[in-house]
Amino acid sequence: MAVSLKRWLLEWLSGGKTQLLPAEQDCICQQYASELYVRELAFWICVNLIGNTLSKCEFRTYAGGTEIKEAEYYRWNMEPNQNQTSGAFLHQLISSLYLNNEALVIEQGKQLLVADSFQKKVYALYEDVFSQVSAREFAFGRTFLQGEVLHFRLSSQNMRVLINGLYETYQKLIDYGAQSYQKSRGTKGILEIDTMATGNKDFQERYKGLREKEFKTWAQAENGVLPLWRGMKYTDLGSKTYSSEGTRDIRSMIDDVMDFTAGAFQIPPALISKEVEGTEDAEKRFLAFCIEPLARLLEEEINRKIYGYDGFRKGNYLRIDTSRLRHVGILDAATAIDKLISSGAFCINDVRRAVGDSEINEDWANRHFITKNYEPVETAEGGEPK
Repeated sequence: MAVSLKRWLLEWLSGGKTQLLPAEQDCICQQYASELYVRELAFWICVNLIGNTLSKCEFRTYAGGTEIKEAEYYRWNMEPNQNQTSGAFLHQLISSLYLNNEALVIEQGKQLLVADSFQKKVYALYEDVFSQVSAREFAFGRTFLQGEVLHFRLSSQNMRVLINGLYETYQKLIDYGAQSYQKSRGTKGILEIDTMATGNKDFQERYKGLREKEFKTWAQAENGVLPLWRGMKYTDLGSKTYSSEGTRDIRSMIDDVMDFTAGAFQIPPALISKEVEGTEDAEKRFLAFCIEPLARLLEEEINRKIYGYDGFRKGNYLRIDTSRLRHVGILDAATAIDKLISSGAFCINDVRRAVGDSEINEDWANRHFITKNYEPVETAEGGEPK
């Protein structure tokens, strides 16, 4: 990973023609790699959070308006293709979607594959055409029409480009904070050299060794002795400071990068910070403004391409269920569970699925019950029910 990153940085900086010395290469790579790490860390924390959350959703399939669990259900929830689980497939899909602002899924022999790269030709009155499609190091030797693929597009504007532009400006502040911190912890002094000492024939060699080796060893040591020879006098201008203010400033600026990156993903910053206060409200906002719109985006494309209008009219469709994403404690929700069943709104199996438990394979578990406490409004007012 380090070698490939270094090669990429050098090629990007030199336009593919690297003529830098090894020491210069290492210096440049270290500088740009440190800048990339913060930016990429913030980006991938958000992408992985979305991928992990979406992989917990259930892809529910319906035929004739009745829920079924057959081949299509198994494909989306268990094994999209013979080399990936559903979780790995969805993580790859989400990564491609947020990296490129769009993602392409190819269906080949009942297998779903996320394209690694492709070229798109856009038309106004005809289907878009996708060419040079490759997936898992396999290049498809044909073009695909829009109706033959699942093409997901996130938004009209690629947010990753905007985030990178904002970060490039903010990085200057982080660099300045790091430089100020290094200066505050450094050791500085004045070395006075008598003119008689400079006249010694081996002065330059001895001075080079003192400056590059002995001074450095002495400054970094907890306890040490600085060797000087006749004609030299060292005066300390200041000792190291051990205040944590500098590191806290840098950490605060890095937290700012995390915050505005999370904002671009519609993720409340509380979910990617170390603070736990307000997490419950943050989870609700995250599901409402990030996960549910994303689930609808995927759901709409899947339904219009796999089932189409004819299937929709017959009650054949797929629905991404996001209701089970929040953890539900059975004992804490006991009162709510009782009201859901006793009001007739949900059956027992509906509630068991909502709390993450297995369904009961009995007819009575799919029936709806209502207590005798409920009655029509007309009867409560003294009239006769219609």
